[in-house]
Amino acid sequence: MAKQINVFVDNRIGRIQSITEVLAHAQINIRAMAIQDRGEFGLVKLIVNKPNEAVLALQEKGFACKQKDVLAIVLADKPGSLFSLLRIFPEDNVNILDAYGFAAETIKGAVFFIEVKNADHVKELLEKKGFKVLSDKEVLEI
Repeated sequence: MAKQINVFVDNRIGRIQSITEVLAHAQINIRAMAIQDRGEFGLVKLIVNKPNEAVLALQEKGFACKQKDVLAIVLADKPGSLFSLLRIFPEDNVNILDAYGFAAETIKGAVFFIEVKNADHVKELLEKKGFKVLSDKEVLEI
């Protein structure tokens, strides 16, 4: 499974720059990023090349962060691909807690990250239905 770093920050100017500065100094490459506004606070979600080291580097600089497992699902980069994936979830009573994605020329497709409860079960379900779910190592090779 892919590893995502969640960083909880004050919602103020310069905080995202501070996160990227810490990671740059630690020689950690950001592969994907999503930012959520939660009022006075924000949540920065990162896929990085060295998740364990990223957590340590950020914590050393006082950032509250946590590593979590997410599913990284390969999709064709064409209309209807996301629909083909998402229509599976209601049929199998799976609720998506969080999601984001990006197109990746290196795989001639897209990667869609999702957070769900019971991720191992959902991974098996997706693979049985013909979807490729990437390991953390595979995500980092894109």
